Amino acid sequence: MNTGSDRGTQGSAAESAVESEVESATDDAAQQTTEGAPHVSKAPAFIKSRRTLHLSWQVGVFIVGLAVIGAGVAMLVLPGPGWVAIFAGLAIWATEFAWASLVLRWTKRKVTEAAQKALDPKVRRRNIILTSVGLVIAGALIGFYLWKYGLTMPWDLKDQ
Repeated sequence: MNTGSDRGTQGSAAESAVESEVESATDDAAQQTTEGAPHVSKAPAFIKSRRTLHLSWQVGVFIVGLAVIGAGVAMLVLPGPGWVAIFAGLAIWATEFAWASLVLRWTKRKVTEAAQKALDPKVRRRNIILTSVGLVIAGALIGFYLWKYGLTMPWDLKDQ
């Protein structure tokens, strides 16, 4: 029975080299995105070299991205560029997380498709017609209200 004790240091160094290559290949395969490009962390090398420091970096990136996305969600109802902030937070997450990179790539593709569709002459014509009809209806309703009640606000109306 060969226990491998007779190999010496050279055999164990070769084994550890093979094991490290297998581990790095496994890590590379785990980081593959659907398009085949590996997702690489944007953290500095000295941070990536220490597991605890890199995990802390990722937690920090997640918290900063979450804060930016939270501010963007708040800006959807408050004054401010809400969608821009949400996409910026997603871009912050995409520097460290492969799933965020995939979501950001999908979002960019959908926005580009919507922009191309909006530039289609038939769609533009339809949108202009629908907007014009909506404005005419809104103008008619406002005109009727002003004819009936004048410039009195609805909450100031007495029994009329």
